[in-house]
Amino acid sequence: MICEIAPAKINLYLHVGAVRRDGLHDLESLFVFTDAGDVVEAAPADGLSLAIAGPFAAPLAAEPVERNLVMRAARLLQAEAGVKEGAALRLDKRLPIASGIGGGSADAAAALRALIRLWRVTISPGDLSDLAFRLGADVPACLERRPVAVSGAGERVAAGPVLPPLWICLTNPCVAMPTGPVFRAFDAASPEPPTPLRVIPFGEGYQRVTGLMENSHNDLQAIAIAREPVVQTVIERLAACPGALAARMSGSGATVFGLFSSAAAAGRAARGMAGRGWWSMSAMLCAADR
Repeated sequence: MICEIAPAKINLYLHVGAVRRDGLHDLESLFVFTDAGDVVEAAPADGLSLAIAGPFAAPLAAEPVERNLVMRAARLLQAEAGVKEGAALRLDKRLPIASGIGGGSADAAAALRALIRLWRVTISPGDLSDLAFRLGADVPACLERRPVAVSGAGERVAAGPVLPPLWICLTNPCVAMPTGPVFRAFDAASPEPPTPLRVIPFGEGYQRVTGLMENSHNDLQAIAIAREPVVQTVIERLAACPGALAARMSGSGATVFGLFSSAAAAGRAARGMAGRGWWSMSAMLCAADR
């Protein structure tokens, strides 16, 4: 059996531009990944199947399995690589759904990594990235666990900056924030957005992190707060936690992250947020060399 972690994806910043001809948005973002998340397992089998378990399995299990990104990734790789074998896939869904931390995209990327190993597929990094983009704009970046600078609509992925050791507290106030309506509201509010800019960190150590956060933003955060004001409450609560370097919403929301320089501080923050009845977890961020 092959096992792959599908880590939570966090946008340290998200600068959104205009809609392209293909209907996707130009953007600039810095993705980082946790050392924990969903888990995808793949075992040899005659056909393709997918079982879904875990605390956030119910909504996915209620949908046709062929719509799940894990199964779609398996079908696409099987077809493109000419694979005759099947696989028994299992998704342990530990991260909340529609929460801005790339759960579906990370699951698809983990499935691709697992099946490439299981089926012994030979594929170039470029071809794999192109295949991943056909599944979703965030999937190419989620193939990696290191910090990556993402541009275009997600198809351009480059190595991100080296950051000091960081721990994160993720908190979701238990409200779904579907991506489509958030982007449509952004388009209505910003019909001619400026060209999104990449932020180059400066300084050393944790000054590099605070400087990065101070000189960037998430263009979707205000839209999400207008839909669900509790997101602002979570941001303020996390920012006020002892040891917090910064707090911001990830992606299209509603998950908020707080950055910390120690595991203990991030863990305390997560316990405090969970004590308010919100979903929360703490984890270490994967470094640039992982």
